[in-house]
Amino acid sequence: MLAGLVAAIGAMTVPVLAADTREAIPARDAGQGPYARLVIRNVDVVDGTGAPMQGPFDVVVERDRITEILSIGAPGAIEPDKRADAGEREIDGTGFTLMPGFVDTHVHLHTLDDAQGVPPEYVLKLWLAHGVTSVRELGSGRPIEWLVDVKRRSERNEIVAPRIDVYPFFNAIRPGIHDPAAARDAVRQARRRGADGIKFIGSIPEDVLYAALDEAEALDMRTTMHHAQQLVAYANVLQTSARGLDSIEHWYGLPEAMFTDRRLQRWPAGFNNTDEQMRFAEAGRLWQQAAEPGSERWNEVMDTLLERGFGLSPTFTAYLASRDLMRMTNATWHAEYTLPALWDFYRPSRHHHGSYWFDWTTEREMDWRQNYRLWMRFVDEYKNRGGLVGIGSDCGYIYNLYGFGYVQEMELLREAGFSPLEVIHAATGMGAKIIGRADEVGTVRVGHKADLVLVRGNPLANLKLLLGTGTIRLDDATGRVEQVGGIDYTIKDGIVYDAAALRADVRRMVREAKAARGLPDGPMPVVDAER
Repeated sequence: MLAGLVAAIGAMTVPVLAADTREAIPARDAGQGPYARLVIRNVDVVDGTGAPMQGPFDVVVERDRITEILSIGAPGAIEPDKRADAGEREIDGTGFTLMPGFVDTHVHLHTLDDAQGVPPEYVLKLWLAHGVTSVRELGSGRPIEWLVDVKRRSERNEIVAPRIDVYPFFNAIRPGIHDPAAARDAVRQARRRGADGIKFIGSIPEDVLYAALDEAEALDMRTTMHHAQQLVAYANVLQTSARGLDSIEHWYGLPEAMFTDRRLQRWPAGFNNTDEQMRFAEAGRLWQQAAEPGSERWNEVMDTLLERGFGLSPTFTAYLASRDLMRMTNATWHAEYTLPALWDFYRPSRHHHGSYWFDWTTEREMDWRQNYRLWMRFVDEYKNRGGLVGIGSDCGYIYNLYGFGYVQEMELLREAGFSPLEVIHAATGMGAKIIGRADEVGTVRVGHKADLVLVRGNPLANLKLLLGTGTIRLDDATGRVEQVGGIDYTIKDGIVYDAAALRADVRRMVREAKAARGLPDGPMPVVDAER
């Protein structure tokens, strides 16, 4: 997000050795395999293509690849002669759902040096514990080389981590890019340094922006953009997608493309974009200024983006607190999974990005609820008409916790109008297309990477089963209220991770961090003192 750009620009001027990742991220201490032959038996499969659940199957993995998907009969009527041969390791998938590993199209790998103050190990384990096996890292306080080294260590499975694509902030590649020639050189430099793509955000002159987009296109580098207020007047989604931009983050630049009675957003006379509460409050009134759903301009913008194969990464969850602050501050998982340093970052502050709760009112929440209604309508219709929509979580800001926020984003797509199956499709096959990795991940297919998620029960019936805290259920036989759910296994490159054990390790980190501060277990205070 925006403040991360400022930190990144400064950080990029300091050389950081790749060896520093060894100190920041320990060697892999979890996961078994890969195996010569892993067999997941009698499991139902949602394959990520958009097809409905099918099964039962025996799924065979050899080393890091899926090698067999064998139909073994019908539900309740298994045919023994169709079963896969024995494996070095076997998992009984009876009662489980198998899905492709989830793709998060918008993440930030924060570290102890960032304002969030979290160890990257904590972030990485929360991602994997929620089934996220591929991420697109969209800007960090660390140099490209540091992130590329993390990426390579993940590829070699030396650390507990999803596979990572590195998209540095454009302005952070090299500070002070003021002319088109320098912009082109910066993009080439990013490619040489190992970047997979580029993320644009912040103050970028028009000719510089379009030169950089052109160069990225020439180098076959994928691009995405947070159309910040500093540039959206001359760079809305119609203009940037025409110059080769592949996708957008959030939604800025989209309603501005649908203005019919103004050129610029209507801001109060005293508006100052640097005041975060003011900026977020006015952002909550933006969709109401755009063309109405179904209008000529609405359809014109949508048709153009569809023709260009443009991708949307809405990150609904990133702004959820704006429409319901109490819900986000009191989320069940904060007590056991949110580090105290991260909680400090979330609380109202003039200095921390996204901590804009100086005087958040009911009226501002009402504005944001209307914003969501219009925004969600566009995204759902875009999906219905064949558009690319992925799931990005943008966690680490605004009470939005790594991993948990990803599942919240699934639920928000469901609220927008996606069916449960369409939600899983966005999380898997569609996400893989947006990041350009559909040839290896995003679907359960022979020859593809063995990136898989196993969860007990049917997440299509209840997405809450995917949350690390699961959901509650009354056992009528005993009268007990039980906690059920949570992903059981996340498999990446054929390595089987016990997701519950990863979550337990995160809870340990949180307990130890609280004890070091002399804090009790349990929820952290939102306010500094009782009334």
